Amino acid sequence: MTADSTNGPADRRRVAAVVYNPIKVDLPAIKAVVAEEESAAGWGTTLWFETSEEDPGQGATEAALAEGAEMIIVAGGDGTVRAVAEAVHEHGVTLALLPSGTGNLLARNLKLTLDDLEHSIHSAFTGDDRAIDLGMIEIRRADSSVDRHAYLVMAGLGLDAQMLANTDEELKAKVGWLAYVKAIAIALKDDNQLRIRYKLDGGRSKSMRAHTVIVGNCGTLQANVLLMPDAAVDDGKLDIVLLRPEGFVNWVQVFTKIVWENGVLSRTRLGRKLRTDEVKALNYLKGSRFTLTVEKPELIELDGDEFGEAVAFRTWVEAGGLTVKVPAESSED
Repeated sequence: MTADSTNGPADRRRVAAVVYNPIKVDLPAIKAVVAEEESAAGWGTTLWFETSEEDPGQGATEAALAEGAEMIIVAGGDGTVRAVAEAVHEHGVTLALLPSGTGNLLARNLKLTLDDLEHSIHSAFTGDDRAIDLGMIEIRRADSSVDRHAYLVMAGLGLDAQMLANTDEELKAKVGWLAYVKAIAIALKDDNQLRIRYKLDGGRSKSMRAHTVIVGNCGTLQANVLLMPDAAVDDGKLDIVLLRPEGFVNWVQVFTKIVWENGVLSRTRLGRKLRTDEVKALNYLKGSRFTLTVEKPELIELDGDEFGEAVAFRTWVEAGGLTVKVPAESSED
């Protein structure tokens, strides 16, 4: 983790900090654009903090806050964004996104511009603040220890987490999200089902078997696949998907529902009228708090990063728990 600044003691202008993943970004290009935009907006000299394998972003963010940063610009993938949000959300400091990963799922769900460095940095310094929800989760391990984390997009158990464990990182670096296709094929060969017991809000406990459990704060995945058509990043609710297909026909129903109906038909008024009833292999739930236990330790992921094995978790939504920068309304097309 490194930081540099030329601010003198007399400089009382607002200061931003960039927390960046050095593997994901073109640092000289970012510094050049930031220097231009900070000057035009009347901000002081930006601070710079590098993440590392040991510190994916929390430590760098805490250091930036200790230096007085009033806005954190995060330049990295979904994992870096999640780590920075986890550290910043209780401090009332705004988060700005410079999408720099494979998925960029939060940016996609916020409909932010991708692959446009100048626009992203300009929006950071001149944009509007938007309050969005933050998912919080407590993960219980096999040794009874519990760790707490934040997530912005999705938490997944089962096939979802197995897919990530099977993803070839070198292939991912070369072909992006298409690397997940191979990983999905490998995961589908595993017929292991989760035996789960769950409780939603104040309802009664229920038991079932499922291939995958996904708790989402957002609904859109890579390639604009709309997994959760009713999810909204600022509705104060979590959307839960329970996948329990049995056999090839059920898998076809699931993929048809997610890719065709959710991804295509749901995007137009006419298309929504053509949607079919829910399929038994795909169950949707919605609520503010969700608790789940599994019969044996299972892989879990948060925002696309592996988080080891869990025997249970408790998750809830902090409505409006994070403030992010979005393009100013007056500058939108």
